[in-house]
Amino acid sequence: MTHWVTMEIHTDDLDLLLAVLPAPLRQAAASLERDGLLEIIMDLGRRPQARYAKRAVDLSEAPVSADDIATVVNAVGEFSADNRAGIEGTLHRISAIRNRRGHIIGLTLRVGRAVYGTIDPILDQIEAGKSLLLLGPPGVGKTTRLREAARVLADSFGKRVVVIDTSNEIGGDGDVPHPAIGSARRMQVAHPSQQHAGMIEAVENHMPEVIVVDEIGTAQEALAARTIAERGVQLIATAHGTTLENLIQNPTLSDLVGGVQTVTLTDEEARLRGTQKTVNERKQPPTFDVVVEILDRDELVVHPDAANAVDNLLRGRPSGGILRRSGGEEEVLSGEPAPPPTPWAMPTPRNGRQTAIFVYGLARDSVERAIRDLRLNARTVASPDRADMVLAQRARAADPRLQRLLMYRQIPLHTVRKNTTSQIRRVLQDVFNRLPGLDEAAVDAAIREAEDAALRVREQGVPLALAPQPPALRKLQHKVIVRHQLSAHSQGSEPERRLVIYPD
Repeated sequence: MTHWVTMEIHTDDLDLLLAVLPAPLRQAAASLERDGLLEIIMDLGRRPQARYAKRAVDLSEAPVSADDIATVVNAVGEFSADNRAGIEGTLHRISAIRNRRGHIIGLTLRVGRAVYGTIDPILDQIEAGKSLLLLGPPGVGKTTRLREAARVLADSFGKRVVVIDTSNEIGGDGDVPHPAIGSARRMQVAHPSQQHAGMIEAVENHMPEVIVVDEIGTAQEALAARTIAERGVQLIATAHGTTLENLIQNPTLSDLVGGVQTVTLTDEEARLRGTQKTVNERKQPPTFDVVVEILDRDELVVHPDAANAVDNLLRGRPSGGILRRSGGEEEVLSGEPAPPPTPWAMPTPRNGRQTAIFVYGLARDSVERAIRDLRLNARTVASPDRADMVLAQRARAADPRLQRLLMYRQIPLHTVRKNTTSQIRRVLQDVFNRLPGLDEAAVDAAIREAEDAALRVREQGVPLALAPQPPALRKLQHKVIVRHQLSAHSQGSEPERRLVIYPD
């Protein structure tokens, strides 16, 4: 476990942002708790709100009027092509919502802060000269970390740093950049559609050692990023996407982490891998050496080898990485697959009660409907702390949060390929051994027979035939045999058809 000391200093010049509000709202906002304030929302005909990470506070019972919006617009001046404006000398951002006629009917006044110490958990990767991509949902501090990375690289490490500032969000509004980026140089971009051209221009004209850019979101920007990386320039950037997994699934941006191509394996290679013949593989080396998934402001996952993390996900494994929390706590996440679920064994409920199922990435209503239709002794729960098992969509199985839950709770995971009622029913039938037309006693007897026979075959090394069973039970027995790493084939004609187990 590694520990580091994080010193965070917040500067926000919040009074300058509140000064653009109409007088009644400015007075109401003056009494707000400032720590943690994210934004102030003004929508025509609705109550104005101050928003924090997990709550919102009404600033007035009176709805926002057209005059209220006009007051703010007149104070901040002209909005750019991306409907954003700023306050000179600050990091605050005012974004507009327009109606079909182009009139402004809503405003978001986003609080901009310089927070020092936010890159401490990833400073080792930045200092090593690696190109680093930040991912995460809105509001977790991606741009804040970019800003500090620019300052630290320029001031502490003496690098030639150029910030590509499309919306003046990194370096603030005005011609003179905010002190939060230190001595890094800032190139403003006239229109968001020209960000890729600004990236290339910076490399060709200004000889940077490091380029910092926010919100890579188009194929042109992804290509520009690869061009820059191939010239040996360190890239620090954010991209549209919350996790590495959904970035891989984005056909426009997957090139940032190597891209994905479909390949056909030979029969022998497919058997060795234990996969189908057609699989997805990484197409080329990633543009970024390191990918950081920011889970929230106090927790992130570092993938120091982006190529390996992508390969793991494409092979159905957890991505691995290093989980780092504020305060210096660090934990290595395994890139090995979680132990496979045992669909022939029903999860054990606590104290003999109904089996509690935590639903992850699926429609909870569909799971509850399947439980009712199958008359299972089970129920869904809202909290994983009360769960006996997890039912998830297969595409979400490698999510870092889910992997940590499985590791800490030590409960089985069962997955469905698609979020459909029929697939959910099929998986629950397997999990709870509820096969159509068969009672539980017959299921239990068939499972015990397969278990005992598999053990005998492994010990004695000779084939062994099981008793005749209907197709549904033979399928269940076959799963038991595969778990023992043995093979089995059906022989005979119905209704006398049975499984024969063979040694390795």
